[in-house]
Amino acid sequence: QKDLHSTMTNRTSYFYDPDVGNFHYGTGHPMKPHRLSLTHSLVLHYGLYKKMMVFKPYKASQHDMCRFHSEDYIDFLQKVSPNNMQGFTKSLNTFNVGDDCPVFPGLFEFCSRYTGASLQGATQLNHKICDIAINWAGGLHHAKKFEASGFCYVNDIVISILELLKYHPRVLYIDIDIHHGDGVQEAFYLTDRVMTVSFHKYGNYFFPGTGKLNRIFIVGAESGRYYCLNVPLRDGIDDQSYRQLFQPVIKQVVDFYQPTCIVLQCGADSLGCDRLGCFNLSIRGHGECVEFVKSFKIPLLVLGGGGYTVRNVARCWTFETSLLVDESISDELPYSGEFPSTVCLPAQYLEQIRQTVFENLKMLNHAPSVQIHDVPSDMLSYERNDEADPEERGPEENYTSESSGAFPRSVLYESTEVFTHHVITADYKEKKKTKISRKDKGLLSSLFTLTIFHQSVSTQTLRLLHHHTSAVQT
Repeated sequence: QKDLHSTMTNRTSYFYDPDVGNFHYGTGHPMKPHRLSLTHSLVLHYGLYKKMMVFKPYKASQHDMCRFHSEDYIDFLQKVSPNNMQGFTKSLNTFNVGDDCPVFPGLFEFCSRYTGASLQGATQLNHKICDIAINWAGGLHHAKKFEASGFCYVNDIVISILELLKYHPRVLYIDIDIHHGDGVQEAFYLTDRVMTVSFHKYGNYFFPGTGKLNRIFIVGAESGRYYCLNVPLRDGIDDQSYRQLFQPVIKQVVDFYQPTCIVLQCGADSLGCDRLGCFNLSIRGHGECVEFVKSFKIPLLVLGGGGYTVRNVARCWTFETSLLVDESISDELPYSGEFPSTVCLPAQYLEQIRQTVFENLKMLNHAPSVQIHDVPSDMLSYERNDEADPEERGPEENYTSESSGAFPRSVLYESTEVFTHHVITADYKEKKKTKISRKDKGLLSSLFTLTIFHQSVSTQTLRLLHHHTSAVQT
């Protein structure tokens, strides 16, 4: 067993919960958790599990989720069910739960399982137990601090990045889902400790309607100005066009920003023939992005995301698992042929996007530093009292929730403490009479992340936010 681990080129941890694929959003809903079971079946069939440390993941608690989300929202997710939802009519509207984000049996349990796996992956990376951590159940990038959005309820990505930031001065988040990674961008809007880079479809009212290139109010503010990089793309983009943008942009970002850890969201709805998508990437083209990011040899957390043609999602993530463990697999599965209806995008269009992105990158500070501060306790404490068996998932008891490891409630500078306490830590319970717009919710979400990591915000920004959040009364 020890010989097997010593021969691994990369120490790769793989997290899979056998029950996560059994949840069901409802009849006709495009999100199918069953795709996770199919992916795992292929991983087993190809013997890829032999190249990884396989773990049954920790289940995130309500306390873990409230590191980012509001207590009222998580409490609602824990209590609501199809049998009692009639009694939560007002809350359903408040927290944007309904059509796209339905109430289904075991909703909170589902969130707990996929979030816990991402959190455990981040913890293992922090403690250098692995070089690459894989959780295909994670990557739900649309969820906001106060509400669900786009099939996403709990933002496991933000929670994982918050954990990574305890040990890593700079975290790079890369999103290749066809939809803009708005929830993650919004959470770290005001900080330079996380740089978000999203390649996505934009325009024609495509969800979520954010992520346009080169608009100042959506590329960060304060210390985070220019650290939100968006690469909007047109319908039908193919492997070659995507590669011509992705590789030079990511290389430039890594060279400038010098991240110490990378989180890669691998939404498979950017594949051709996706039920909700309109891109034309092949499985190999999608995998090239993963392989390119891996080539930097920076600690890497790999997550799933969108993907609504189930058979292609399972094939894609299995293929990418093989790339991450440097193992060649048969061409029989996953299918690697070209998808139909290839659209060749004009070279001038691609060059224009590339140049605009590079102009934005010139505005960055080179590898921003971090002030010395006390590091909050780990969300999970990892006791290495066992040797991981690649054929068995690690015992769940090895991962315990650190109840005493709460983030400090207010660690901003004196000029912002009163505002932080009133608007953020008081949350919705003490602000029920105030209507907060979606835009302001996003800014408050970003301010919340800053309270965790001792980053200051200008008094002018705080006054502006205070004006917005207190101006409209019911």
